[in-house]
Amino acid sequence: MELRVLQYFLAVTREQSISGAAESLHLSQPTLSRQLKEMEDELGKQLFIRGNRRVTLTEEGMILRKRAEEIMELVKKAEDEISLSDETVAGDITIGAGETDGVRLLTKAAQKVQSKYPLVHFHIVSGDRTTVAEEMDKGLIDFGLLLGEIDTSKYESIKIPYKDSFGVLMRRDSPLAVKETITPQDLMNQPLILSRQMIHDSDFHRLFHCDMEKLNIVATYNLLYNGSLMVDEGMGYAVCFDKIINVSGESSLCFRPLAPQMEAGMSLVWKKYQVFTKAAEKFLLTCREMLPALHSHIL
Repeated sequence: MELRVLQYFLAVTREQSISGAAESLHLSQPTLSRQLKEMEDELGKQLFIRGNRRVTLTEEGMILRKRAEEIMELVKKAEDEISLSDETVAGDITIGAGETDGVRLLTKAAQKVQSKYPLVHFHIVSGDRTTVAEEMDKGLIDFGLLLGEIDTSKYESIKIPYKDSFGVLMRRDSPLAVKETITPQDLMNQPLILSRQMIHDSDFHRLFHCDMEKLNIVATYNLLYNGSLMVDEGMGYAVCFDKIINVSGESSLCFRPLAPQMEAGMSLVWKKYQVFTKAAEKFLLTCREMLPALHSHIL
């Protein structure tokens, strides 16, 4: 399958019309239709349902669209990296990370790199551990900021000298808001809002001394901002990291730490045997040099 035909396919999914895609690609409609039919024949699957005014994707078409977008993104990234001269330190660095105050440490390292190499641009992609690892495995991001243990058979890593503290986000008028700390016993039978990762985290099983099925988990979140909206609407208590949601001033929410204290370490991670661009090499070197000093500065 040629990249050119994948571009044609994505144009049709974008325009939802073969005629509209043909116009945007400066092709005749019969030529485009023939290319798409040959692609379907090659794959042995129908990709489109052709209507009078628009085309829609079959299930196989939706799978191909996702993969085609990933392929084209990788192609563009490769072209950008190859086009840079040997002398130039420039380009994009993409970091996948969950919601954590530890991102501040990487931001300080990124600022130092940019002060010396202003043509380097950084992009933070938010997601939970599973999403970040998947994107890193596909080569769509350069580094991941992951919590907990690291699979050393797949990844290289640097320990980040910072730990996130767990606690509970709640409304200020909640019954538990009068307490300075929250124990696991306080949360039994309460409506809980957990991240998707916590559901499968063995540390949380040990924290509550019971199976997660025995907890009253009313909702889950991927990114805590959405979880905070659930809390604000009175759905329940969100177990989460500190310093992510602003609870100062006139906020209707408050945060209480867990007791006993529960912390999560983190690491900057990249794939083993990864070939770095010059920009990524400079960033990694800067992180190695700066992380201990940055941690002391934040504390």
